[in-house]
Amino acid sequence: QVQLVESGGGLVQPGGSLRLSCAASGFTFKDYAMNWYRQAPEKEREFVAGMISTGRWSNYADSVKGRFTVSRDNVKNMLYLQMNNLRADDTALYFCRASGGPTGPYYWGRGTQVTVSS
Repeated sequence: QVQLVESGGGLVQPGGSLRLSCAASGFTFKDYAMNWYRQAPEKEREFVAGMISTGRWSNYADSVKGRFTVSRDNVKNMLYLQMNNLRADDTALYFCRASGGPTGPYYWGRGTQVTVSS
């Protein structure tokens, strides 16, 4: 059974940091590209960051470049998102997604809430 379980969200002040984790099981993690997405209230889900299966290349949404860093551990089957200098507009439900290729399969976690507020 495929599972993606996000954790590490919470309430943080502007300028603060959080590290999100995504624990994967039920599929061959090292063969999948992994992504972080987020969805703010009343907004569409948007791409945040991604990393290919080997971990040798990553990309980011313009809004988070220089502040967020994606990483993965293919031994522990874990995906991470280090978020620094958080802003109010980073407030959202953050999801991890596994991608088996351009046509899938795709697997989603249930998300972890990040709230940036003073």
